[in-house]
Amino acid sequence: MAHDADANKASKHWLWLLLLPWIAMIWVPSYNKIEPVLFDFPFFYWYQLLWVLISAVITAVVYFKTKTRSKGGA
Repeated sequence: MAHDADANKASKHWLWLLLLPWIAMIWVPSYNKIEPVLFDFPFFYWYQLLWVLISAVITAVVYFKTKTRSKGGA
């Protein structure tokens, strides 16, 4: 039982990764510009699209690192 509590506490540290996309998107002045252009998309747009992909990867990593393992045989 104590091992489960320690594992649960350690897995909660992974949740801090979920703040990265939020911080990246909330700080608009950092990406509110046109240059550099990538495939005719201004930086403002492709930066946000890139964070959609990064957020998906971060969410998957956090999910797999924090999910609890079932103790049954199923």
